[in-house]
Amino acid sequence: MIRGIHHVALSTSDIDRLVNFYKEGFGFEVVAKMGWEQGSERIDTIVGLKDSSCRQVMMRAGNTHIEIFQYLTPAGKPVDPKRPASDHGYTHFCVDVVDIDHEYERLKKLGMTFNCPPPTSEEIGHGAIRATYGRDPEGNIIELQEILDPEHAFFLKV
Repeated sequence: MIRGIHHVALSTSDIDRLVNFYKEGFGFEVVAKMGWEQGSERIDTIVGLKDSSCRQVMMRAGNTHIEIFQYLTPAGKPVDPKRPASDHGYTHFCVDVVDIDHEYERLKKLGMTFNCPPPTSEEIGHGAIRATYGRDPEGNIIELQEILDPEHAFFLKV
């Protein structure tokens, strides 16, 4: 039985920078710091790498987690930080917010870049969701969404 999504995993060249970003920007807390040294055949088999080693941090906010890896060996290759959301693979993760305008401004001050400001109520008309996409310091896409109608199927009842 699948119970739900537990975490999204990200790879970075600077784990401390990304951990701080998610702490400050989204209120994630570190729940575990771990990693492994080269020579673990078991882990190499699981991750599909040879002679791997890494630093690893698991973070939690509410009912979800983000797992951040900094591979020391083999060194990861950077991706285009402006990679289009239409490219195959990970496209984004979404955080549900209460005041999208406030979060947009707060996250911009922390260095998050956005494609555009959140649409106004006039721009969405009778729509139930205001949303915008932005990027963390590594270029990973994060959606901010505010669901205006508590009866909407997507509304989080927490």
